[in-house]
Amino acid sequence: MNPRFTKQIFGLFVAILLAQGAYAQTKAEKIDALMRQYSENKQFNGTVLVAENGKVIVKKGYGLANMEWNIPNTPDTKFRLGSVTKQFTAFLIMQLVDQGKLNVNEKITTYLPDYPKATGDKITVHHLLTHTSGISNYTAFPKFFETMSRNPYTPEAFVKQFSDKPLDFEPGTKFSYSNSGYFLLGVLIEKLTGKPYATVLQESILTPAQLKDTGYDMPGPILPKRAAAYEKKGGGYVNAPYLDMTIPYAAGSLYSTVEDLYRWDQVLYTDKMLSAASKKALFTPFQANYAYGWGVGKAKIGQRKDSVLLISHGGGINGFNTQFTRIPTDKHTIILLNNTGGTVLGAMQASILNILYDQPYEKPKKSIATAFRQTLTTASLEKAVQQFAVLKTDKAYWLNEDEMNALGYELLAEEKIKEALAVFNLNAEAFPNSSNVYDSRGEAYLKKGDKELAIKDYKKSVELNPLNTNGIDVLKGLGEKVEGVKDVTVSAEILEKYVGKYELAPTFSITVTRTDTQLFGQATGQNRFELFPESETKFYLKVVPAQVTFVTDEKGQVTKLILHQNGQDVPGKRVP
Repeated sequence: MNPRFTKQIFGLFVAILLAQGAYAQTKAEKIDALMRQYSENKQFNGTVLVAENGKVIVKKGYGLANMEWNIPNTPDTKFRLGSVTKQFTAFLIMQLVDQGKLNVNEKITTYLPDYPKATGDKITVHHLLTHTSGISNYTAFPKFFETMSRNPYTPEAFVKQFSDKPLDFEPGTKFSYSNSGYFLLGVLIEKLTGKPYATVLQESILTPAQLKDTGYDMPGPILPKRAAAYEKKGGGYVNAPYLDMTIPYAAGSLYSTVEDLYRWDQVLYTDKMLSAASKKALFTPFQANYAYGWGVGKAKIGQRKDSVLLISHGGGINGFNTQFTRIPTDKHTIILLNNTGGTVLGAMQASILNILYDQPYEKPKKSIATAFRQTLTTASLEKAVQQFAVLKTDKAYWLNEDEMNALGYELLAEEKIKEALAVFNLNAEAFPNSSNVYDSRGEAYLKKGDKELAIKDYKKSVELNPLNTNGIDVLKGLGEKVEGVKDVTVSAEILEKYVGKYELAPTFSITVTRTDTQLFGQATGQNRFELFPESETKFYLKVVPAQVTFVTDEKGQVTKLILHQNGQDVPGKRVP
């Protein structure tokens, strides 16, 4: 299964467990030490800004903005934001509402008469803003990066790449993250203003807010202190693949600095640029805790009994990933900008939040996948496998399924099939309940020419995750008969039995709620997600490859759930 990061949406797990340092550090010192360790582990390369009670306590760069010239990251280094752009696009839309030029509940064909009416007459602006339009996400199109991402498009021309496709679902009925929807919002802004999106952005937000280091990032203009984009490969880094910035457009085209984003954070506490009513709508969640360009939900921090309201969004774009989180009630802000591709920003943010609230926090660990790759470049495969066994028991290291999977694909791309299979084998042994490890190994077996073992692995993958459409398609292509998920109906009475809170760790729980016919889960600090029944006791997620099983005692009372994800079975006890 393709390991490339195509967007940053919210991870399901946040680990918050270990104790703080042995001596009395200030919060700023703890955060700096935390980020320095992540940087030394090659898990973070970027800039950080943390504010507590409205006061900046950390503002610092780590690693290099440009590795060729050895130029360090600094607080005024400019990074591509990816999907953090969406909050600016949503803000522009709500400004048009304030100006009386737009109604979010109006169908989009009112403003874009050339959009196909068969679908456009069903979709409202609200649906675009909340990812509930049903429009297919263009970054998830087959071979998008190979065939589309390098070519320049006008906004009108690119809309035609997805506008004629059938909807994935009836608008308003489901949440499905779609860059296409926000791209279309950019076109709508241009239509109503008669100006390019970048011009409207500059005139309506950047200039009034004095965001002098923020803008639409195009490769042509000379942009001082622009960070270069890198991705991990071979134990080091390579330049990230080129992406024409007309493609992300209103869904992900902006650049900024931690300093400018903090200025923007402060603007959002005022009504200077947006009415109070429109700002309230901006932060009011619809489905899956998604509002207008922001994720909005409550999170329990550490061992505190109360919860806090998090307003947050992440971004991922070639060579960059970003995270911007606000806690308005306490005026805390966390901004993380990284220029070496996908990394564990969620874990970093979780630890920083715990530090801000005087809670125990998890310290960084070294990557076993990175160590394996480095050993492989200087020693034999056998030595690397032996080292793997040793590091698995070393508390200073951690084993991450996704990192091992990415390493396997890296080796596969280098035609090192023997080494790639060794990595996929180790991953399957470590995470035997993960669908993705078998899908990946099946691909390696196919490349080796071993059809029998490939079929066996793909079947196992689909068995573990019936929603694995890639595995289903491959098996059909190999002449195998395979069935996907069958629809199951569970009564409202049974669904009601599952409603409650389940604690998977002292700092991590899943709260289960329901409507008349649908079950939902919400993990600590994360968005709400739908749970779809495979049977009366087992449910699956569509947003990530995971399943949930509910367990009852001899009296038929629900006592716990088990979360099946990343090859692990994590029990969660039901709590009052």
